[in-house]
Amino acid sequence: MTELVRDSDVAAGPVAARVKRKVYLNVILPLFLASVIAYIDRINIGYAALTMNADLGFNPEVFGRGAGIFFAGYVLFEIPGALIAERYSRRLWLARIMVSWGIVSVLMAFMRTELHFLVLRFLLGAAEASLYPVIYASFIPRWFARADRARAIALLLTSLQISSIVGAPLAGWLLGVTFLGLKGWMCLFILEGIPAIVFGVVLSQWLADDPETARWLTPEEKAYLVDQYVRERDAAMAERRYTVLQALSDPNVLKLSLIYFLWITGFWGFNYWMPQVLKGLSGWSPLAIGLITLVPMGASLAFMLFIGHSSSKTGEKRWHGAICMFLAAFGLGAGAFVHDFGVSFVFLVVTALGVYGAFGVWWSFPTTFLSGAAAAGAVGLINSAGNVGGFVGPYVTGWIKNRTGAFTQAWAYLAGSLFLAGVLILTFSKLRDAPPSSVARPGADPPPS
Repeated sequence: MTELVRDSDVAAGPVAARVKRKVYLNVILPLFLASVIAYIDRINIGYAALTMNADLGFNPEVFGRGAGIFFAGYVLFEIPGALIAERYSRRLWLARIMVSWGIVSVLMAFMRTELHFLVLRFLLGAAEASLYPVIYASFIPRWFARADRARAIALLLTSLQISSIVGAPLAGWLLGVTFLGLKGWMCLFILEGIPAIVFGVVLSQWLADDPETARWLTPEEKAYLVDQYVRERDAAMAERRYTVLQALSDPNVLKLSLIYFLWITGFWGFNYWMPQVLKGLSGWSPLAIGLITLVPMGASLAFMLFIGHSSSKTGEKRWHGAICMFLAAFGLGAGAFVHDFGVSFVFLVVTALGVYGAFGVWWSFPTTFLSGAAAAGAVGLINSAGNVGGFVGPYVTGWIKNRTGAFTQAWAYLAGSLFLAGVLILTFSKLRDAPPSSVARPGADPPPS
């Protein structure tokens, strides 16, 4: 590595431009495709429920519990998985994740009881655990400078909406299909699980663990990327060298964990139940509901790209994140008391803008003051806290719906969670991203978020 860093001093502007194009093609694109498949396999349960619940006799509370228990498996294996990937092979770990969750997704087509549902959802979460922490804390910092990370992550995370744009109409169509005695929701789990298995094998050959092992980079390009990573890592550690345990107990990491718990409580409460809310308001077919979902997902895709670009351009993070939380809280809070389909749908679109909008800027932050195993562990903790919210949001929503017969109080609860997340984001100091060559100050003022 020392020789590569020394040689990188000759790197010029044209090298940087050429490297960036190659990195987007050979790192962001495969990670984007992996995320699309992962998210399709997460949200398909929300659409399957339109017919599956009746077939299997699941009430709203049972569905909410099963939807949420995914995150229990995720939380238990999140941090260990991130640390294993950092120590051994990030590329092979991601491939293992995809193959294992694809297998579990296929098995969900054959569940018959509530116990089957809970066990398989738990195993699906355990299989997927650490996917995003490995991407955010291990891959992105090795390939992108600090100033470019928010934009790169925002582009990567357009996969969330793209998966809904692709997956929602597909799910709606599949629910009306019967094939070889398999009902539509069974076909849905099988046909959306197989791509994960196949792409897991592809990913193991396409991705490189780091610039030094990338076959598609020239020696000069490798030197440029290695030098960029080493300089920024050393700058971040110049005033304080974080161990994994120090990172996990850092007050700002803990605050980020609480914020993410509140945010994801609202995010998954909204996403898992949105198809059933739309069906209850409209009485439309599953296919029609899948098609109309394109509107909020398309709008939130454009908004998330705008937020990521604006944050990268200005260096500001605090308000970019908080405004998104407030938008989501307003959409759910106002929508809770509206029963007209047209007006309610407008509020659903506003909610989608908010719950998706901040992802790009949010995940660019931890690696501005942490690196290596410390960053992987901290991002794992933050993501785990969010995934606890991923259990709480869907389950509490289903519990309230089962007892009140309506979503009004559940939507209000989710809105309150999102509003508090926005308030907590604003409690960070008004710091901005420093230039890549600057020394981070993790031990001084609280970081921006």
